[in-house]
Amino acid sequence: MHIRKNDQVEITSGREIGKRGKVLNVFLAKERALVEGLNMIKRHTRPTQNNQQGGILEKEGSVHVSNLMLVCSKCNKRARVRNKRLEDGRKVRLCHRCGEEI
Repeated sequence: MHIRKNDQVEITSGREIGKRGKVLNVFLAKERALVEGLNMIKRHTRPTQNNQQGGILEKEGSVHVSNLMLVCSKCNKRARVRNKRLEDGRKVRLCHRCGEEI
């Protein structure tokens, strides 16, 4: 998968198009990710011992990874991801635009 936790990403389609955020969590089985502050949903909760108040909570909803693009830290633009295997056997991700290691 080209998206990992703590990556800076940009939304490429939907109502949040063009917005950027940090990836909080990636669900590999469903190919979805949680992005900080984007795709906010309202969750109705009933009062419990942990949450005495209950009410309506706002939290991030998941976004399909096909609608996310990685933002390169060097060129600060969204870019495709290339994979490269180094001499020591490590596999690294590269920015397709500038060639910088992510």
